[in-house]
Amino acid sequence: MAVASTSLASQLSGPKSISSSSVCPTFSGLRRLDQLNSQSFSSTHSLFQQVHSNLRLSSSRKGCRGVVAMAGSGKFFVGGNWKCNGTTESISKLVSDLNSANLEPEVDVVVAPPFVYLSQVKNSLTDRIEISGQNSWVGKGGAFTGEISVEQLKDLGSKWVILGHSERRHIIGEDDQFIGKKAAYAVGEGLGVIACIGEKLEEREAGKTFDVCYQQLKAFADAVPSWDNIVIAYEPVWAIGTGKVATPEQAQEVHVAIRDWLKKNISAEVASKTRIIYGGSANASNSAELAKQEDIDGFLVGGASLKGPDFATIVNSVTSKKVAV
Repeated sequence: MAVASTSLASQLSGPKSISSSSVCPTFSGLRRLDQLNSQSFSSTHSLFQQVHSNLRLSSSRKGCRGVVAMAGSGKFFVGGNWKCNGTTESISKLVSDLNSANLEPEVDVVVAPPFVYLSQVKNSLTDRIEISGQNSWVGKGGAFTGEISVEQLKDLGSKWVILGHSERRHIIGEDDQFIGKKAAYAVGEGLGVIACIGEKLEEREAGKTFDVCYQQLKAFADAVPSWDNIVIAYEPVWAIGTGKVATPEQAQEVHVAIRDWLKKNISAEVASKTRIIYGGSANASNSAELAKQEDIDGFLVGGASLKGPDFATIVNSVTSKKVAV
C-alpha cells in the first residue's frame, strides 16, 4: 500500500519541508492565527508560514497505478450505524439491497443494526459484511436491566461494537472514563471497537477541537490493553444528522492531529496501523471527495447506511484513493 509523505508541524512533531508543487488547502480555522507558532521558511513557501504549525499538507509523490494511498497501513473501513431505526420488513429490504451490491474488495465493511435485529441480519446478510453492536456494557453481563453484554454480542455473531458515539455521550450522559472502560472490556474479550470521538459546535468555535479529541483519545488510551482491533471514528457532533459536513480539509486536519497524537502518546506503529474514519453526514454525494484525503481511512455512516445503494457508493469511494502513475 502506497503511503504518501506527510508531517504535522504542531506541538506534536517538528516541521518538514514542503514540496513547491504541493497544493495548499484552505485553513479550517481550528486555531486562531495569533495562536499559531511562526515557522521559518524560504520565500518560496512564505504563503504557508502561519498555517504550517497546525496543518499537514500532502506530498505530490505518486504511487503505482491501482494502489490505495493512505497515511495509515490498514484497510479502508466503512461502517453503517443503523441507530434506532428499522422494522423486520424494512431491514429485510435493506439486507437484500446489500446482498446484491457490488462492493470493492479492498474495504472492510461493517453494519450495526439495532440489537433486536442482530440475529435477523446475521442470518440473512452476506458474509462479505460483518456485524457490529451499537453499544455494550462495561463488564460481564448480569443484573443490568436494558444493557447488552459483549458476550451476548459475540454469541450473536458480532465482530465489532460502536463505543463513545456522541449520542451516547451527550444524550445518555456517558463520560470519557466510562466509555474507556467499556472499550477495555470489549477489546479484552476479543471484540473490535469503533471508538468515536468529536467536538460540539461551541467547542469548535472556541478553538477547542484538538483539546476535546485528545481528551477523549486519552480516555481510550488509558484503558485499552491493545490497539490491535480498534478503529477511531472522528465524528464532529455539529455534523451528525444535521446535513452539515466538515470540508475535506477540515476533516483531514483533525485526522492528521489524531494520528500524530497516537504517534506521540502510544507509538509510531499504532499511529500507522490504526484506521481513522470520518463520520458526520457522510453520504453518497460527498464520500468520494472526503476519501481523497490521505488520512481519511473510511467512514462511519448514519442515515445513508439505511439506503443500500447509497451505502454501496460510500464503500466504493475507496476508488478515490487509487493512485495514478
